[in-house]
Amino acid sequence: MKALLVTHGSRGDVQPYLALAGGLTAAGHDVTLMGPYAFSELAASAGVPYVPIADGPLELLADPVVQRANEDRRGLRGVVRGVRWLGRNRPHYLKLLEDLTAKVKGQPRPDVVVFAPWMPAHHLAEWLRVPAVPVCLQPGWVPTPDLVNPHLSGRRVPSSLSRASYVCAEWPVRLLYAPALSRLRRESLGLSGRGSKLSILSRPDGRPATVLQAFDPCVLPGTPRYPPTTHTTGFWHQPAKGEWRMPADLRSFLDAGNRPVYIGFGSMAGSRSAERSRAVLAAVRQAGVRAVIATGWGGVTVPEEEQGRAVDEVFFVDQAPHERLFAHMAAIVHHGGAGTTASALRSGRPQVVCPFTFDQPFWAQRMHALGLAPAPLAQYDLTAGRLAASLHRAVNDRELTEGAEQFGRRIAARNGVEKAVEVLETVVASV
Repeated sequence: MKALLVTHGSRGDVQPYLALAGGLTAAGHDVTLMGPYAFSELAASAGVPYVPIADGPLELLADPVVQRANEDRRGLRGVVRGVRWLGRNRPHYLKLLEDLTAKVKGQPRPDVVVFAPWMPAHHLAEWLRVPAVPVCLQPGWVPTPDLVNPHLSGRRVPSSLSRASYVCAEWPVRLLYAPALSRLRRESLGLSGRGSKLSILSRPDGRPATVLQAFDPCVLPGTPRYPPTTHTTGFWHQPAKGEWRMPADLRSFLDAGNRPVYIGFGSMAGSRSAERSRAVLAAVRQAGVRAVIATGWGGVTVPEEEQGRAVDEVFFVDQAPHERLFAHMAAIVHHGGAGTTASALRSGRPQVVCPFTFDQPFWAQRMHALGLAPAPLAQYDLTAGRLAASLHRAVNDRELTEGAEQFGRRIAARNGVEKAVEVLETVVASV
């Protein structure tokens, strides 16, 4: 089997595909992964054949309009911010679509296309005449009568409207690409322009598409009913390899006292970076904990007044593999991205989740409901005092600690990649 994997976004959007690529390769299949130029080195270190495509929207991480929209979309102002976010991002997504199309045309014909829902690769699969399998890293794409769409977290929707709440799930993606997608289908792919509205959940002939949900079913409330073509496999974990060696100064810091907490917010850079950074450092001191703080893309910056100052309780790190680092922590403070949440769950450590937007409020609420984290602390509500209180509880609450350890063992027992490989083999065999 020759599989073409297509994704885009942050590291958390790419790493699950690296894990799947590794599983497919181990099973004897040929794999090519397409993703942002920004993660070419990450793919190379994993030994995955990688075709880089335009970074596109990643170029806007420092854009103040995008940052503000990511940080707070409450009320009417949030709607306005969302519209402005769309206007900023749309040209970059169109450039990305153009580059993706050219790169796919330059590759050998695969047997299956596996793709992220915000990448309209199912149209390219239709042109190739091969099955297209969308991968959902979070619930919110496949309708179920038992769960209100998690993308609507923070909005009150009656449970009787659970299935209806998914009607608009794909609209933002369509708005990003229309009408260019219709033109691309006609002029570049020789397909009907009317098919530009084809759902990721449907095949070109109208039958349901096979869908992979790359998260663990035990993180969901209850047991939502999904169509038989939807497979909730478990998280896709990339086994740790021996290439990364913990820096000596980080090792010395870990050995110098009690287990620290990890604090990092992925690639979600907000508009109040300096203010948030000061609040984080103040919270660490108020809570009386030690901390490993991630800088990097959306991480906490070192405030000007702290630069050059020795801070015994804090160690700043640009980046480090979560699967290697989290096991040494007392608790994990993060933004609630699907990838980081999966790593935090697997580590068996309590969490403090400080969500921005998209699916992050859902994951924050679920971690709290499962007894693995204090109540969510939204980024727009993050203060030193509130974060210090959450840190103190995460580190000292025995129930949180025991619950996280038990849940971590449950997560580790399920091989999501292995299940996904089996599903893809069945899809290709049935063509």
